[in-house]
Amino acid sequence: MTLQYTFIATFLYIEIAVVILLLLPFVSPARWQKIFRSNIVLSVSGYSYIYFNVFIAILLLLFIDSIREVNKYAVPVAEVDLKHNLDSENLAHMKLFRAQRNLYITGFAMFLWFIIRRLINLTAEQARLSAESEASQKQAKSANDVAKRLMEEQDNKRNKAAEDDTAEEKSLAQQLDKTKEELVKFKQDYKKAKLDLDALRSQAEGTNKEYDRLLKEYSELQKKLGDDGSKKGN
Repeated sequence: MTLQYTFIATFLYIEIAVVILLLLPFVSPARWQKIFRSNIVLSVSGYSYIYFNVFIAILLLLFIDSIREVNKYAVPVAEVDLKHNLDSENLAHMKLFRAQRNLYITGFAMFLWFIIRRLINLTAEQARLSAESEASQKQAKSANDVAKRLMEEQDNKRNKAAEDDTAEEKSLAQQLDKTKEELVKFKQDYKKAKLDLDALRSQAEGTNKEYDRLLKEYSELQKKLGDDGSKKGN
């Protein structure tokens, strides 16, 4: 294996290890997000777009080269009769095997490179959504607590207003009862005063009648005395 394909094979093993790490179920997206936001990773990720494009270009070139080598060593095996020369046949098959191996290594390395980038983006997105969901839940809980507190304050105000209304109603009822009692007492006093007034009126009428009678008797007496004086003068 040449140096470049040895590097690609090592890179492929590293990619497989990274994929396995990203797929571990007990490592939460939030922990991966902390790792991605660490100073070391941030210092490297600033040029991640350049690194990605450079590796893709290298892998693509090696992939094209491996395809060329497969086509190069596949033609003699298919067209040339090597059955009478076992060494040449083994050498041709060995070269074809190496070319195919290099093709698979570069192909899988390029495929896993896209997979790793996609996994990292999805993990970061999941961590962001989890953080937003947790913040939304806290905000909803806080709003619920505020609404509950406002409802309790409103209920307390209503209860206090109801108690005030009840106290006011009791006060008004007491005043009404007192007014009714005063009205009954006033009616009784009015009835007694009316009876007294009727008695006085009856007494006054009797007095007037007696006065008229006495006045009449006085007039008759004067008249009689006047008649007697006249008779004596004659």
